[in-house]
Amino acid sequence: MKNKELVENYYKDVFINGNVDKIPVYIAENYIQHNPQVEDGQAGFIKFFKNFIKTKPKIEIINVSCEGNMVYVFYKCSLPDGTINKVCDIYRVESNKIVEHWDVIESHVEKIKSVNHNSLF
Repeated sequence: MKNKELVENYYKDVFINGNVDKIPVYIAENYIQHNPQVEDGQAGFIKFFKNFIKTKPKIEIINVSCEGNMVYVFYKCSLPDGTINKVCDIYRVESNKIVEHWDVIESHVEKIKSVNHNSLF
């Protein structure tokens, strides 16, 4: 499977459909995590994700791009309380598994007053 396709399937199965049991299909056991709120390893991500999914996020993927073994996912994450986050997840893929993750998150974008007429997404 190509790296971009792997990450797109990961988002569909895990983030959009909430299938926690599919995480081991995509995430390596020795997964390196750069988000300071999430433990390293597959088990660390599963622990985080079980709590995250309880917030009932709605994920709208804006763009998925790939350069070699790096895959970038830009998306809108809406929560039932009205919070909207603008997120870019960055993954490194090796041997058909996600082995490393970074993220850039702009929180509460629903509160931002734009000084131009461009969409945040």
